[in-house]
Amino acid sequence: MKMMRAKPTPQKALLLAAAAAVLFGGTLLLCNFLRSVDPGLPCSFSPLFSRSFPGGAVDVQGELAQALLHYATTPKVPQQSRAEIQLTFDVLRRRAPCNFLVFGLGHDSRMWSALNAGGTTLFLEDNREWYELVLKGSPSLRAHYVKYRTRLDEADRLLKGYRAEAECRPGRADGVAGLRSNGGCPLALVGLPEEVYEKEWDVVMIDAPKGYFPSAPGRMAAIYSAAVMGRGRRGEGQTDVFLHNVDRKVEKAFTLEFLCQKNRVGAAGRMWNFRIPPVNPNQTTSGSNFC
Repeated sequence: MKMMRAKPTPQKALLLAAAAAVLFGGTLLLCNFLRSVDPGLPCSFSPLFSRSFPGGAVDVQGELAQALLHYATTPKVPQQSRAEIQLTFDVLRRRAPCNFLVFGLGHDSRMWSALNAGGTTLFLEDNREWYELVLKGSPSLRAHYVKYRTRLDEADRLLKGYRAEAECRPGRADGVAGLRSNGGCPLALVGLPEEVYEKEWDVVMIDAPKGYFPSAPGRMAAIYSAAVMGRGRRGEGQTDVFLHNVDRKVEKAFTLEFLCQKNRVGAAGRMWNFRIPPVNPNQTTSGSNFC
């Protein structure tokens, strides 16, 4: 005989709602108290629901509230594990608001945008159908549909041959100039929306494009281009690069070639975190090795 689950009484529901309100209110009070001690702490969510601001100002509290509402009312959860998410979360907690470039759209996109509330989070997606589906449900996301020039079944040739391409060599290809018009390097991401080239990206996450069948674009160009962006950085600090699916042969090989083992600062599950230092603009780089 099946046990019937008792429905909560109105009194119990009211009690639970009151308890949740007290807990939430207490959290807000604690956050505000901590901010009064250290204004740099990014934990103030009050007022939680706020209107759009004139002049294009960012509604940080509203963005966070919308993300909380979304994940509280949907069964769809991020594809990364908790430990993998935590790795990026810890960096965003330190660096946000920042410029955050994400290769790929997914169930986690609202989360990444909210965790960088007040900053610029830009998503690049190569699957047109998926791009339109995600934006239909989350129209506030900042995203572009893009195309790649590479194929996964070309990975070995690209890795072995890039040193022979003068346009691909470190020093010759650093920063935006090493990507935007560098059609001579098959690994350089050319033809992307201008917004990608107009900013220096503080954090880059590579969780796309697809890399599990021969005709897929693979992540070779994204990995190479993230290294070029980091090396050519002219602003303060270094560039944090996250790569997902490092258990796959191609991802691991290109990561160790361009992002460099010496730059790895964290790992969790199938996610690695690299911190790419900028190259001194007055420094002459010799050789063909990024590491």
